[in-house]
Amino acid sequence: MIIEKWDILDEQGLPTGKTTLRGKNLLKNGEYHLVVHIWIISADGKILLQKRSDNKRLMPGEWAATGGAAVAGEDSFAAASRELYEELGIKRSRDKMQRAFRLKRRNSLVDVWFTQFDSNSDQLTLQKDEVAEVKWANLDDLESMIKDGRYHNYGNEYFSRVFDKIESLKGAYV
Repeated sequence: MIIEKWDILDEQGLPTGKTTLRGKNLLKNGEYHLVVHIWIISADGKILLQKRSDNKRLMPGEWAATGGAAVAGEDSFAAASRELYEELGIKRSRDKMQRAFRLKRRNSLVDVWFTQFDSNSDQLTLQKDEVAEVKWANLDDLESMIKDGRYHNYGNEYFSRVFDKIESLKGAYV
């Protein structure tokens, strides 16, 4: 297993010049690392959901957003496009992805990205040690999965902003 090196960022998301190793060093108050989530939306408003592999240390077997941590030297787009390709085999250029918002968590800054993708889920290349399965769902299905605990609950503010963005994209994707 390769241990990732992360850039340590300040509250504004600017590099401090320091790095840390994933899971090895705790970040102090006021120190952050960058995390990206990518929401994949079809032209008809369906959402591509992914279930995490059962062998993941964090949130094993849970349905959750595509994404992960940026490694040292990566900006938000580079991390999002890498994670999208590694986990699902989807390649995207910068003009096909849109950063919707950033949330500050305890020791992470979470950039939430959106991209359009129209294909059957069986045409994806899943990274088996990360992703167990994928499926297309509508917004009602996702809401139901969150309410009954089948989808990871990132919090009310997160989902309010994600749902608003999905609604704004219906029928007129970037």
